[in-house]
Amino acid sequence: MAGRLQGKRAIVTGAASGIGRASARLFAAEGARVIAVDVDESGLEETVSGSGHTQHIAAVLADAGSEADVRRFVARCVDTYGGVDVLFANAGISGPLGPLAEQSVEIWNRVLRVNLIGPFLAIREVAPRMVAQGSGSIICTASVAGLRANAGPIPYSASKAGVVSLVQTVANELYGSGVRVNALCPGLIETGITKPLFDRARERGTEGRIGQLNPLTRHGNPEEIAQAALFLASDAASYVNGQALAVDGGLTSTLPFAPSRRGY
Repeated sequence: MAGRLQGKRAIVTGAASGIGRASARLFAAEGARVIAVDVDESGLEETVSGSGHTQHIAAVLADAGSEADVRRFVARCVDTYGGVDVLFANAGISGPLGPLAEQSVEIWNRVLRVNLIGPFLAIREVAPRMVAQGSGSIICTASVAGLRANAGPIPYSASKAGVVSLVQTVANELYGSGVRVNALCPGLIETGITKPLFDRARERGTEGRIGQLNPLTRHGNPEEIAQAALFLASDAASYVNGQALAVDGGLTSTLPFAPSRRGY
């Protein structure tokens, strides 16, 4: 049986770990030829070697927030595979926690460079190619922190809100082109970014409480987000465009509340 991305040519940034690694591996397993991008060389090598589809994944060491690097990894996909059908602009950093008054312009510049300017650069580079071929799927990793307050550091949250706006406005910029642009908004997922939170909870013995505020009462894992990315990348999502899809166990479906003891 053919995979859901059979014959597709895909780029996944932030592919050395977490959501990016899970997505690059899943895309390859579903028949795509993948350019896996990250600044972490050893992590990229592990993504490829552990994929089970090494012939379908090429690792490219590159900075997703660098204009020159973005041009280089897009050109690598075109030169190696003949074009680009899927862009998953997933690379991101969290930035430090702390009150607004203590945050520097340098912190904001660093977070926005990777989280928002990076997706813009990648979209700008691939969109004309996709428009010329009359098809393509662009996916950006946003966050529930870009939809609601108190889900992440301030610069991180602002950058992810920018990603949501970016995909909505670009989807309309590409009106009539056949190119779809969507965002994924993960909830609390165990990745490199959230590792400190999970480590502290395990040290305190409170790991079971992680994710208790969503109706599924648990955190998510990268593979669950990868499945959502696969859907958006595939022709199954052919009528999904300009959306910010929350994959968060239901967290953003409700207002703050005290968990009940109904015993369901």
